[in-house]
Amino acid sequence: MIKLLIVDDEQIEREGLQAILRKGYPDLDIAQAQNGKIAVQMADEFEPDLILMDIKMPGMTGLEAVEQIKAKHPRIKYVMVTAYDAFDYARQAIKLGVKDYLLKPSKASEIIATVGKVLGEIEEDRQQREANRMQQDALQKALPLIETDVVTQLLFDHVHDVHVDELVGLLDIRTANEMFVMLVLLPAGAESLYTAVKEKVRQAGGGLLGALYGRQLPIIVGRDPERSFRTQAISLARDILSVAKPDAGAGWFVGIGNVCGSLEQIRQSYQEALVASMDTSLPVKYRFYSDVPTLGAAQDGHLAKQREKQFFDQIRLGQWEQVRGGLMDFIQQYENEGADLLQTQQRVLELLWVASRVLSEMGIEAETPLFSFQAQDGRQLRAETGRLLDRMKQSYAEHYERVEPDTIQQIKVYISEHSHEDISLDVIGKRVGLSPFYISKMFKDQLGINYIDFLTECRIEKAKKLMADPEKSLKEITFEVGYHDPNYFSKVFKKMVDVTPKEYRKTLLGGRKPADDES
Repeated sequence: MIKLLIVDDEQIEREGLQAILRKGYPDLDIAQAQNGKIAVQMADEFEPDLILMDIKMPGMTGLEAVEQIKAKHPRIKYVMVTAYDAFDYARQAIKLGVKDYLLKPSKASEIIATVGKVLGEIEEDRQQREANRMQQDALQKALPLIETDVVTQLLFDHVHDVHVDELVGLLDIRTANEMFVMLVLLPAGAESLYTAVKEKVRQAGGGLLGALYGRQLPIIVGRDPERSFRTQAISLARDILSVAKPDAGAGWFVGIGNVCGSLEQIRQSYQEALVASMDTSLPVKYRFYSDVPTLGAAQDGHLAKQREKQFFDQIRLGQWEQVRGGLMDFIQQYENEGADLLQTQQRVLELLWVASRVLSEMGIEAETPLFSFQAQDGRQLRAETGRLLDRMKQSYAEHYERVEPDTIQQIKVYISEHSHEDISLDVIGKRVGLSPFYISKMFKDQLGINYIDFLTECRIEKAKKLMADPEKSLKEITFEVGYHDPNYFSKVFKKMVDVTPKEYRKTLLGGRKPADDES
C-alpha cells in the first residue's frame, strides 16, 4: 500500500485533498500534518512514499521541510501545493527534486491526474527495486559458482578476457593487487571441511577458493601490504591447517607459490604451489616454492621453471613419450654430475608425485607412485620409473575410453539450453561426471575454442533474437540472456558483432521504436 502525507496549515485544504484522493485512489494510506515541523516528525514515523506539501506555512516553509525530510528519506517524492505561481519557488523546488506542483485552487481532475502520475513513478520504482533485489539475491547465490569458475579459468584455462573481467568485478577483486596461490592437500574424506577452510580464508582477509577435486584445493590469495609475504602466508597456512582434526592431520599439506603482480601471471604461482607440495612428509606441513631445492642440479632457476611448466603441460596433453624422455634425461643429468643415487631417486619420485596430482586435477584416478625398492644403479632407476609412468599412462587412457563419444555434444546442448544461467565449468562437470579441467581440454581438442567463447556465442545469438521484439528493452534482454550488467553486455556484444546493441537493433527494427529504457 502506498502512503501519502498531506501537509497544509489549513484544515479545510487538507480535508478537501484527502476526500478527492480517497475517491480517486481508495487504496491509498493517507495521513495529515498541519505544518512543516510536524511533517518532518511524521516522515520518520509514517514513512510516506509521497508528500503533498504546501509551500507557505507559518514557522517552517514547505521548501524548508522538504529539504530536511529529503536529507533523511531520499526516496520520498513530493508535489508542492501553492497559491503562488512564482518562478523562485519553482526553481527551488526543482533543485530539491520536487516531481510536480498544484495551484490553489485546482480541479479534482487535475489533482487526480497530477498525483496519479507520481503514484505511477512510485510503483515503477518499487518494481525496479524488487527486480534489483531479486537479481542481487540470485547473484549472491551464484557467487560461489562464479568464484570457483574464476579460479578454474585463471589456473587451468585460456580465458575470454572480457568474461573474466566481469567475474572478477562481481567478486570485487582489485586486480592491480599482488597475489599468490596456495594449494591445500586434504586427506581422503575431508571434503566436508571445505566450508571450514573457506571461513578461515574469509577471516584472514579474503581469497578465492577453487573447486575441490581429489585432494586438491587451490586458493588465490591477495597480498596484504601491511605484512610481509612470508608472514601472511604462514599465518594463513596455519589457520587452514588448524581445521584438521588432531587424529587426521597427517594428510594435510599446503604448498605456497611466489607472489605475482597480476591475474595474467597467477597460473605460474599455481604451478609453483604444486611443486612446493611435492613432498608432504616434511615435519612442517607447509612449504614455499622458494624453499624447494632446484629439481635439476645443473640448471639455473629460470630453466628449472621452464622445465616444470613443460612437464605439467605434457601430462595434461597426454604426451607420455615426451614425459618419459624428460624424466630419463633428468636421471642422466644427475648421473653425469655424480649425484647420490638415493637423492636422484627422491627427486624423480617428487616429479612423479607432481604428475599424479596433475592427473587428479583432471579427474583421473591414479595410484600414488611409490618405488617398490631402492635402486642400486641408474638402469634399475630408469626401469622402475618407466614402470610407474606406464601405470599413469594406463590410467589416463582408461579414463578417456570411459568418456562417451557424444559427451561434447551433450555439453554443447546443455550450455545452449542453460546459457541464460550462471554456468560454470564446475556445474557442467558435475552434470556430465567429468572434471572442469578435462572439459576445458576436451572443448579445445574437439572444437578448437574455449567453453567461455561458446557460452558467449550462445548468449549473443539469443540476444539477437530477442532484439527483434520492440517491447523488450536492452536492459531486460541483458538479464534474460544471462549477464548482470548492461554495460558489460554492450561491451561483449560489440566485441562479437562489431556494432553496439543499439546500432544492431536500429538496423533490425527499421522504423519501429524499441522499449524506451536502453540506457
